[in-house]
Amino acid sequence: MADFFETLSDKHIAMIAKQPVFFVATAAPDARINLSPKGYDAFRVLAPNKVAYLDLGGSGNETHAHLAADGRITLMFCNFEQPALILRIYGRGRPVLPQDAEWEALAGHFTLLPGTRQIFVIDVESVQTSCGWGVPFMAYEAERPTLKKAHAQADPEQWEAKMAGRTSSIDGLPTRATDRYIAGTPLD
Repeated sequence: MADFFETLSDKHIAMIAKQPVFFVATAAPDARINLSPKGYDAFRVLAPNKVAYLDLGGSGNETHAHLAADGRITLMFCNFEQPALILRIYGRGRPVLPQDAEWEALAGHFTLLPGTRQIFVIDVESVQTSCGWGVPFMAYEAERPTLKKAHAQADPEQWEAKMAGRTSSIDGLPTRATDRYIAGTPLD
């Protein structure tokens, strides 16, 4: 049985805070559906009707392209422990890049990680919870340090050149490229 809510409640926010992974889905007309897992300490609830997450450079920039073309986004959190629960946030999102006017204020909510490319801001349209009884029990072991390590070891000029070339999605939708390398906090 699914229940819908207009905004995130304190109970929803507490559940989200305990999850080490979440999933992001976007789509745009005549493009592939994109579904990505996200880890690290990269998600923030800014208000009951606004959330954001930190995005590092990776294999592509599909979420950015889809949000620019369509705006729709779904975020999903699964509780792999007790109590069983799935929480989805439906909304409209947009990328905020380091060169954008609101970057500094928004970035202050995060510990920037090496290779931070952008922050996605999502206006919550609805929240849905469902039983999660089909989700297996899983234990969190540790973060994979590989992505942060790769970005931390990158030459800033080469990283910027690589990201500057990422101006379209795999389906040819346009994106805006970040204009600077962010070193982030030192790695442990």
